[in-house]
Amino acid sequence: MEELQQFKADFFKALAHPLRIRILELLAEGDKNVNELQALLGSEGSAVSQQLAVLRNQNVVYGTKDGNKVKYSLRDPMVIELLAIAREIFNNHLINAISMLDRLKDDGDGAEKIPNQ
Repeated sequence: MEELQQFKADFFKALAHPLRIRILELLAEGDKNVNELQALLGSEGSAVSQQLAVLRNQNVVYGTKDGNKVKYSLRDPMVIELLAIAREIFNNHLINAISMLDRLKDDGDGAEKIPNQ
C-alpha cells in the first residue's frame, strides 16, 4: 500500500509544474519533438528539455528516435483524462467562487457588500 502512495506522490510531483502540464496537453494532441514543443510553447529549448527529463524520469512520457530527433509521447493516454478531470475540478471551484461572490453581492444585511461592476 505504501508503494502505491509513493507512486502517486511521485507522479503528482512530476505534474506539479505549469510548463510540464502544458507539455502534456500538447502531447495529448500528438507526438512532438523538442523543437516543435519549443515553438508551440514559446520557451527555450533547454527549459523544455529539462521538463521533459522530469516527465521521462517519472515514466509519464517516453521518447522514440526519429532520425536525428526524438519524438515524445504520453506513456499512458489516461493522462489526458486526468488533465480533463483536473480542468473540471478547477471549473467547479470557479463556479463555487462565483456563486459565493454573487451571494455576497446580493446579501441585504449590509455585511461586506461587493460593489457592482
